[in-house]
Amino acid sequence: MPFAFVDLDMLQQNIQSILQRANGKKIRIASKSIRSVDVLRRILKANARFQGIMCFTVPEAVYLAQQGFTDLLLGYPAVDESLLASVAMHQREGGCSITLMVDCESHVEQAELAAAKYGVVLPLCVDIDLSIDVPGLHFGVWRSPIRSTTAALDLIQRIAQSRHVVLEGLMGYEAQVAGLGDRVPGQALKNAIVRFLKRRSIREAADRRAELIAAIERMGLPPLRFVNAGGTGSLHTSSEESIVTEVTAGSGFYSPGLFDHYRDFTLLPAAGYAIEIVRQPRSDLYTCLGGGYTASGAAGNDKLPRPYLPQGAALLAMEGAGEVQTPIRYNGPEKLELGDPIFMRHSKAGELCERFKHLYYISNNGIVGETTTYRGDGLCYL
Repeated sequence: MPFAFVDLDMLQQNIQSILQRANGKKIRIASKSIRSVDVLRRILKANARFQGIMCFTVPEAVYLAQQGFTDLLLGYPAVDESLLASVAMHQREGGCSITLMVDCESHVEQAELAAAKYGVVLPLCVDIDLSIDVPGLHFGVWRSPIRSTTAALDLIQRIAQSRHVVLEGLMGYEAQVAGLGDRVPGQALKNAIVRFLKRRSIREAADRRAELIAAIERMGLPPLRFVNAGGTGSLHTSSEESIVTEVTAGSGFYSPGLFDHYRDFTLLPAAGYAIEIVRQPRSDLYTCLGGGYTASGAAGNDKLPRPYLPQGAALLAMEGAGEVQTPIRYNGPEKLELGDPIFMRHSKAGELCERFKHLYYISNNGIVGETTTYRGDGLCYL
């Protein structure tokens, strides 16, 4: 200890839940939430509807291509000249095409320069903003600056005029629906407001996507290869749109702590980690070595890891989960001793893998194998 694990039985049940909620649509896997080549392969093999990877950096995409993965979409723009050159060089050498994400003319121009230099045509995906503004609140995340059909068409027209890049896809990520819980304990009023805003966001996202696709069709451009939408928290709504050809899922496979608080679905905690009890300063306190794996985002209690097993174990408010020690309060029936584990769950999904080189595979309550994370492969992308 500490070690991380994936429960294969729970992972399989989460896979089935994701398939059911996606309403028959193709599902692209968000690699940032998985960060293990073998786990990505397991999910892809689970069902033919799992097709393609949404990557989070260029080096990761190139590495996955070298491992035999195909249909790779960068979820985030790349602006570094050397990174764009590596994508173009990979394609020139006969590797699979990696679709670049763009949301402004500068992105297009930089991709053009790399494509022209290496004599290839690079595929692009335009990312549109699907957040909404209500009085006093920007409900969503700050991603793409493309907030209107007109702005999107201007960029698409710019791409259409190029000999070095081609438009292959459209993405709109309704993060305020997919990534925000609406059944958080002790927050009844906030939950009600979030649900109201989610319903409005779902309607507006569908309308904006449909309007843009209709406008693209009127331009007489070749049909898009894909229209990507959603995330784990919005699979069931994004997939209902007829123009959406694929939805993205990532966190739902592991189902970290933040995904315990959604009203419309329940997933199983398939991933976690164990920390070792090394001290017992009081009869009901067990101090573990390490464990302070806090998630990214705005700082708050919801970003802290949480004790998972034994049931009833809890962090201390004044210490939380620490860099070198994590005190745990426990008054339950299990007899805990020095050297025993406390099992924890990370608040987010793939970030856990940045702390560990290996994942133990668990099935039927026993270890049945292990695999490497990206870090275990000697890789660190962000």
